[in-house]
Amino acid sequence: MKRGTVALIASWSLLTLTAPTAAAEPGGLVTFISPSGNVGCILDSDYARCDIIDQDWNPPPRPADCELDYGQGIGITPGERPAFVCAGDTTLGGENVLAYGDSLTRGRLSCDSSENGISCRDARTGHGFSLARQVYQLF
Repeated sequence: MKRGTVALIASWSLLTLTAPTAAAEPGGLVTFISPSGNVGCILDSDYARCDIIDQDWNPPPRPADCELDYGQGIGITPGERPAFVCAGDTTLGGENVLAYGDSLTRGRLSCDSSENGISCRDARTGHGFSLARQVYQLF
């Protein structure tokens, strides 16, 4: 992950804390949690990221250049492949629940909620990720 991405994520976290109803903005940043409350996400047209509280899997090894928390979340930027995040913030704690079967879209990024977890993808490339207690997948 590029250093600028970490700063950008930190900025989005501040927006998340100060935006009273992000879901009311159809084209802007939205925060949401899974119905179980175990996965929390942010989504806008430039980035999708989901963090998880409890998981039954281990993330890949921490990159040597990651000095922050690692393995708690996965993110994707349009046109790039998804990756585990190295960040000192979190996307957990949102109040809006994305019900099973529902989706949110911002630009070419979309996230779907199902009983199998949260999945986010880039509509143009098909790249994305899914995140759940039992398993994660990068595609």
